[in-house]
Amino acid sequence: MTVRVGLENYTVMAKHGYYEFEHEQDQPFVFTVMATLNHEKVDNNLALTLNYADLQIAIDHVMFESEKPIALMEEMASRVIDIISTNDWVATIHVRIEKPNAPLPHPGGLPVIEVEWTRR
Repeated sequence: MTVRVGLENYTVMAKHGYYEFEHEQDQPFVFTVMATLNHEKVDNNLALTLNYADLQIAIDHVMFESEKPIALMEEMASRVIDIISTNDWVATIHVRIEKPNAPLPHPGGLPVIEVEWTRR
């Protein structure tokens, strides 16, 4: 049995992006985070798992408490992983970030990045 804890489609409005003009107005970033535990039994005990609220708190910390705008979504994902991976029960983390209003040359498509992390 595999136990996963996740938070899907969490939208954060923030001023991040590669281009200077992206730092002027909030834009949506949509996070989906899934973590796999390194054990199967949680015994109805929150201390033996990952609280999905902690996923939201990690995202909020990265998106709202950064000293300066984050240029790349890959960096956002890495920072979220850095926080979540401090939980010793976590074996793997998958972060997906969508940027529906990203500047593209023409309409169409959904910009997205995905980052996988595995405890070694």
